[in-house]
Amino acid sequence: MPHGDVPADETERAARATSFGVVADAYEKARPGYPADAVRDLLGTAPLDVLDLGAGTGKLTRTLVAEGHRVRAVDPDAGMLAALATAVPRVPHDVGTAESLPLPDASLDAVVAGQAYHWFDPATALPEIARVLRPGGLLGLLWNVRDDDVPWIHDLGEIMGALDAGDQLRPPALQPLFTEATVSWYAHRHPLDVDGLVDLAASRSYVIRLPEGERADRLAQVRALGERVAEGGVVPVAYRLQVWSARKVAA
Repeated sequence: MPHGDVPADETERAARATSFGVVADAYEKARPGYPADAVRDLLGTAPLDVLDLGAGTGKLTRTLVAEGHRVRAVDPDAGMLAALATAVPRVPHDVGTAESLPLPDASLDAVVAGQAYHWFDPATALPEIARVLRPGGLLGLLWNVRDDDVPWIHDLGEIMGALDAGDQLRPPALQPLFTEATVSWYAHRHPLDVDGLVDLAASRSYVIRLPEGERADRLAQVRALGERVAEGGVVPVAYRLQVWSARKVAA
Protein backbone atom coordinates (compact mmCIF):
# COMPACT_ATOMS: atom_id res chain seq x y z
CA MET A 1 0.00 0.00 0.00
CA PRO A 2 1.93 3.09 -1.15
CA HIS A 3 2.26 6.35 0.73
CA GLY A 4 0.48 9.19 -1.02
CA ASP A 5 3.15 11.80 -0.20
CA VAL A 6 6.27 9.64 -0.47
CA PRO A 7 8.82 9.79 -3.30
CA ALA A 8 10.74 6.69 -4.36
CA ASP A 9 14.10 8.48 -4.62
CA GLU A 10 15.88 9.45 -1.39
CA THR A 11 17.17 12.75 -2.81
CA GLU A 12 13.67 13.69 -3.85
CA ARG A 13 12.41 12.59 -0.42
CA ALA A 14 14.78 15.00 1.30
CA ALA A 15 13.82 17.86 -0.99
CA ARG A 16 10.11 17.30 -0.48
CA ALA A 17 10.44 16.85 3.29
CA THR A 18 11.66 20.43 3.59
CA SER A 19 9.39 21.94 0.91
CA PHE A 20 6.40 22.69 3.11
CA GLY A 21 7.54 26.02 4.56
CA VAL A 22 6.63 27.89 1.37
CA VAL A 23 2.99 26.80 1.83
CA ALA A 24 2.85 26.92 5.63
CA ASP A 25 -0.23 29.18 5.58
CA ALA A 26 -2.10 26.84 3.21
CA TYR A 27 -1.05 23.84 5.29
CA GLU A 28 -2.27 25.49 8.48
CA LYS A 29 -5.63 26.48 6.98
CA ALA A 30 -6.42 23.26 5.16
CA ARG A 31 -4.84 20.24 6.80
CA PRO A 32 -7.00 18.39 9.34
CA GLY A 33 -6.25 18.19 13.03
CA TYR A 34 -6.31 15.16 15.31
CA PRO A 35 -9.35 14.24 17.45
CA ALA A 36 -8.89 14.56 21.21
CA ASP A 37 -10.36 11.11 21.85
CA ALA A 38 -7.69 9.50 19.67
CA VAL A 39 -4.90 11.31 21.53
CA ARG A 40 -6.49 10.40 24.86
CA ASP A 41 -6.72 6.73 23.90
CA LEU A 42 -3.10 6.75 22.76
CA LEU A 43 -1.49 8.59 25.69
CA GLY A 44 -3.98 8.31 28.53
CA THR A 45 -5.06 11.17 30.77
CA ALA A 46 -1.99 11.67 33.01
CA PRO A 47 0.34 14.47 31.83
CA LEU A 48 3.38 13.12 29.96
CA ASP A 49 6.62 14.49 28.50
CA VAL A 50 5.88 14.20 24.78
CA LEU A 51 7.85 14.98 21.63
CA ASP A 52 5.80 15.92 18.57
CA LEU A 53 8.20 14.81 15.84
CA GLY A 54 7.70 16.29 12.40
CA ALA A 55 5.32 18.71 14.07
CA GLY A 56 4.77 20.99 11.09
CA THR A 57 2.48 23.90 11.94
CA GLY A 58 1.39 22.23 15.18
CA LYS A 59 -1.80 20.46 14.10
CA LEU A 60 -1.14 17.61 16.54
CA THR A 61 0.79 19.79 18.98
CA ARG A 62 -2.25 21.82 19.97
CA THR A 63 -4.29 18.70 20.75
CA LEU A 64 -1.45 17.36 22.90
CA VAL A 65 -1.27 20.67 24.78
CA ALA A 66 -5.06 20.80 25.23
CA GLU A 67 -4.88 17.31 26.76
CA GLY A 68 -2.44 18.59 29.38
CA HIS A 69 0.83 17.09 28.15
CA ARG A 70 4.24 18.74 28.38
CA VAL A 71 5.14 19.03 24.72
CA ARG A 72 8.27 19.76 22.71
CA ALA A 73 8.12 20.07 18.91
CA VAL A 74 10.75 19.18 16.32
CA ASP A 75 10.51 19.70 12.56
CA PRO A 76 13.11 20.03 9.78
CA ASP A 77 11.41 23.09 8.27
CA ALA A 78 11.88 26.45 10.02
CA GLY A 79 8.98 27.95 8.08
CA MET A 80 6.58 25.38 9.46
CA LEU A 81 7.90 25.90 12.99
CA ALA A 82 7.30 29.64 12.65
CA ALA A 83 3.62 28.88 12.06
CA LEU A 84 3.65 26.48 15.02
CA ALA A 85 5.12 29.17 17.26
CA THR A 86 2.14 31.39 16.41
CA ALA A 87 -0.42 28.65 16.99
CA VAL A 88 1.06 27.30 20.25
CA PRO A 89 3.53 29.95 21.43
CA ARG A 90 4.42 28.33 24.76
CA VAL A 91 5.64 25.07 23.22
CA PRO A 92 9.44 24.84 22.92
CA HIS A 93 10.52 23.84 19.43
CA ASP A 94 13.68 22.96 17.53
CA VAL A 95 14.69 22.52 13.92
CA GLY A 96 15.75 18.91 13.67
CA THR A 97 15.09 15.51 12.17
CA ALA A 98 14.06 12.09 13.40
CA GLU A 99 17.51 10.83 12.51
CA SER A 100 19.30 13.31 14.80
CA LEU A 101 17.14 14.47 17.68
CA PRO A 102 18.28 17.50 19.70
CA LEU A 103 17.22 15.89 22.98
CA PRO A 104 18.97 14.02 25.82
CA ASP A 105 18.76 10.29 26.44
CA ALA A 106 15.71 8.89 28.26
CA SER A 107 14.05 12.31 28.53
CA LEU A 108 10.56 11.51 27.18
CA ASP A 109 7.54 9.40 27.99
CA ALA A 110 6.27 9.42 24.41
CA VAL A 111 7.22 10.36 20.86
CA VAL A 112 4.37 10.96 18.43
CA ALA A 113 4.41 11.76 14.72
CA GLY A 114 1.36 13.09 12.91
CA GLN A 115 1.51 12.63 9.14
CA ALA A 116 5.32 12.47 9.33
CA TYR A 117 6.64 8.92 9.78
CA HIS A 118 6.87 8.35 6.03
CA TRP A 119 9.61 10.99 5.89
CA PHE A 120 11.83 9.15 8.40
CA ASP A 121 14.69 6.77 7.60
CA PRO A 122 13.67 3.98 10.01
CA ALA A 123 17.16 2.46 10.18
CA THR A 124 18.46 5.67 11.77
CA ALA A 125 15.32 7.24 13.20
CA LEU A 126 14.08 4.31 15.27
CA PRO A 127 17.31 4.01 17.33
CA GLU A 128 17.20 7.79 17.87
CA ILE A 129 13.58 7.66 19.02
CA ALA A 130 14.38 4.74 21.32
CA ARG A 131 17.35 6.69 22.71
CA VAL A 132 15.25 9.65 23.85
CA LEU A 133 12.45 7.51 25.29
CA ARG A 134 12.37 6.29 28.85
CA PRO A 135 12.04 2.53 29.46
CA GLY A 136 8.65 1.36 28.21
CA GLY A 137 8.10 4.70 26.46
CA LEU A 138 5.43 5.02 23.76
CA LEU A 139 5.83 5.61 20.05
CA GLY A 140 2.61 6.80 18.37
CA LEU A 141 2.22 7.26 14.61
CA LEU A 142 -0.91 9.11 13.50
CA TRP A 143 -2.10 9.28 9.91
CA ASN A 144 -5.14 11.07 8.52
CA VAL A 145 -6.54 9.21 5.51
CA ARG A 146 -9.12 10.82 3.25
CA ASP A 147 -12.24 8.65 3.12
CA ASP A 148 -12.37 7.65 -0.54
CA ASP A 149 -15.65 5.81 0.06
CA VAL A 150 -17.21 9.28 -0.25
CA PRO A 151 -17.68 9.64 -4.04
CA TRP A 152 -16.48 13.23 -4.41
CA ILE A 153 -13.41 12.53 -2.29
CA HIS A 154 -12.65 9.64 -4.61
CA ASP A 155 -12.94 12.16 -7.47
CA LEU A 156 -10.47 14.41 -5.66
CA GLY A 157 -7.96 11.55 -5.63
CA GLU A 158 -8.56 10.99 -9.33
CA ILE A 159 -7.72 14.63 -10.06
CA MET A 160 -4.51 14.33 -8.09
CA GLY A 161 -3.75 11.17 -10.07
CA ALA A 162 -0.98 8.66 -9.55
CA LEU A 163 0.95 11.12 -7.38
CA ASP A 164 -1.71 10.68 -4.73
CA ALA A 165 -2.18 6.93 -5.14
CA GLY A 166 -2.64 5.64 -1.63
CA ASP A 167 -2.81 7.77 1.48
CA GLN A 168 -2.52 5.07 4.11
CA LEU A 169 0.50 4.33 6.27
CA ARG A 170 1.87 0.81 5.88
CA PRO A 171 2.11 -1.29 9.05
CA PRO A 172 5.41 0.03 10.41
CA ALA A 173 8.21 -2.46 11.09
CA LEU A 174 9.42 -1.26 14.49
CA GLN A 175 10.94 -4.39 16.00
CA PRO A 176 13.29 -5.22 17.71
CA LEU A 177 13.56 -1.81 19.41
CA PHE A 178 9.79 -1.58 19.88
CA THR A 179 6.94 -3.98 20.38
CA GLU A 180 4.81 -4.92 17.38
CA ALA A 181 2.60 -1.95 16.52
CA THR A 182 -1.16 -2.09 17.05
CA VAL A 183 -3.61 0.07 15.08
CA SER A 184 -6.82 1.94 15.91
CA TRP A 185 -9.13 3.94 13.64
CA TYR A 186 -11.22 7.08 14.22
CA ALA A 187 -13.68 8.79 11.86
CA HIS A 188 -13.81 12.58 11.77
CA ARG A 189 -14.56 15.48 9.42
CA HIS A 190 -12.68 18.64 8.57
CA PRO A 191 -14.98 21.33 7.08
CA LEU A 192 -13.40 23.64 4.52
CA ASP A 193 -14.59 26.27 2.09
CA VAL A 194 -13.65 25.97 -1.59
CA ASP A 195 -10.48 28.02 -1.13
CA GLY A 196 -9.56 25.71 1.73
CA LEU A 197 -9.98 22.65 -0.46
CA VAL A 198 -7.61 24.21 -2.99
CA ASP A 199 -5.18 24.92 -0.15
CA LEU A 200 -5.46 21.28 0.91
CA ALA A 201 -4.27 20.16 -2.52
CA ALA A 202 -1.68 22.94 -2.72
CA SER A 203 -0.13 21.85 0.60
CA ARG A 204 0.84 18.40 -0.68
CA SER A 205 4.58 18.07 -1.28
CA TYR A 206 4.22 16.61 -4.77
CA VAL A 207 1.92 19.49 -5.81
CA ILE A 208 4.34 22.08 -4.39
CA ARG A 209 7.09 20.73 -6.63
CA LEU A 210 5.08 20.38 -9.85
CA PRO A 211 5.92 22.66 -12.80
CA GLU A 212 3.86 25.84 -12.43
CA GLY A 213 1.53 25.16 -15.37
CA GLU A 214 0.70 21.63 -14.27
CA ARG A 215 0.27 22.77 -10.68
CA ALA A 216 -2.16 25.51 -11.74
CA ASP A 217 -4.16 23.03 -13.84
CA ARG A 218 -4.48 20.53 -10.98
CA LEU A 219 -5.58 23.23 -8.56
CA ALA A 220 -8.12 24.61 -11.04
CA GLN A 221 -9.65 21.14 -11.29
CA VAL A 222 -9.79 20.91 -7.49
CA ARG A 223 -11.52 24.29 -7.32
CA ALA A 224 -14.14 23.20 -9.87
CA LEU A 225 -14.80 20.04 -7.86
CA GLY A 226 -15.14 22.04 -4.64
CA GLU A 227 -17.62 24.42 -6.24
CA ARG A 228 -19.65 21.43 -7.43
CA VAL A 229 -19.88 19.68 -4.04
CA ALA A 230 -19.97 22.61 -1.59
CA GLU A 231 -23.16 22.90 0.44
CA GLY A 232 -23.78 26.37 1.82
CA GLY A 233 -20.18 27.19 1.01
CA VAL A 234 -18.88 24.26 3.10
CA VAL A 235 -16.92 21.28 1.80
CA PRO A 236 -16.88 18.66 4.60
CA VAL A 237 -13.78 16.52 4.00
CA ALA A 238 -14.23 13.11 5.64
CA TYR A 239 -11.18 11.45 7.18
CA ARG A 240 -10.31 8.20 8.88
CA LEU A 241 -7.52 8.67 11.41
CA GLN A 242 -5.13 5.72 11.64
CA VAL A 243 -3.16 5.46 14.90
CA TRP A 244 -0.27 3.02 15.32
CA SER A 245 1.19 2.53 18.79
CA ALA A 246 4.15 0.57 20.17
CA ARG A 247 6.31 0.49 23.29
CA LYS A 248 10.07 0.69 23.67
CA VAL A 249 11.48 -2.75 24.45
CA ALA A 250 13.69 -3.01 27.51
CA ALA A 251 17.39 -3.26 26.63
